[in-house]
Amino acid sequence: MDLRIFTEPQQGATYDTLLTVAKATEDLGFDAFFRSDHYLRMGSVDGLPGPTDAWITLAGLARETSRIRLGTLMTAGTFRFPGVLAIQVAQVDAMSGGRVELGLGAGWFEEEHAAYGIPFPKEKFGRLEEQLAIVTGLWETEVGKTFSYDGTYYQLTDSPALPKPAQRKVPVLIGGHGATRTPRLAARYADEFNIPFASVEDTERQFGRVREAAERAGRPGDALVYSNALVVCVGKDDAEVARRAAAIGREVAELKQNGLAGSPAEVVDKIGRYGAVGSSRIYLQVMDLDDLDHLELISSQVQSQLT
Repeated sequence: MDLRIFTEPQQGATYDTLLTVAKATEDLGFDAFFRSDHYLRMGSVDGLPGPTDAWITLAGLARETSRIRLGTLMTAGTFRFPGVLAIQVAQVDAMSGGRVELGLGAGWFEEEHAAYGIPFPKEKFGRLEEQLAIVTGLWETEVGKTFSYDGTYYQLTDSPALPKPAQRKVPVLIGGHGATRTPRLAARYADEFNIPFASVEDTERQFGRVREAAERAGRPGDALVYSNALVVCVGKDDAEVARRAAAIGREVAELKQNGLAGSPAEVVDKIGRYGAVGSSRIYLQVMDLDDLDHLELISSQVQSQLT
């Protein structure tokens, strides 16, 4: 079971804070550092000092780390043209020496679009499908050849399809709860399928849909990596769990129900239940980015039991 650290910087984080967490992620033996792609805070937090851009952040971290994988859950398809995104990701992949992964989603948070003057189209899923075709098509085009695309939403004419990523293939992550279109899209384009904030039962059901879609598309169902994203709140004792829950404005009982919360033993047991239905990777949503002791505890008493 791979454990990855997943952050939500729009809730309030500077680049320096993210760098500190990324370096701790690497030093403590976690597999990867991922971040969300949002420009507006959610809930009652102030979000200060303001948003940081996902791919600018990852470019900086690419030069400041050496081992961990770097990526997004999920890049909002509404924020960037697919040709520009392909260039950005390829460049950050080269800057990292081939450690980047692209999670790409349709975008959903209408308020952040209004706040920063970003168009929020009605038909987002169709755009996402074309974006995936374009980004992967640009990367797969042989050097010296060109790539063209004539879609409903995007058109490319004789693109040189450069630059190329450092990796032969940048892993593409697709995720969500959709019962039909999401599995179909994952079956066609994804190297990894991620379901965010889902119960064990819902996880098993959605993984099954993706496996069936992959097989209908001519891929083995186990050709994809299957993963979860879950909020994490671990403590050495009940008092520490309660303190960490209060620090992120959540209740312990709710976190135990909907995330990975409690003692290290409780969290290891629940991760095992996700593993039993096919998950091989967990993105730990860490909300208090100043609590590095939390990461150390997870590393020493949770991760150590899973590797």
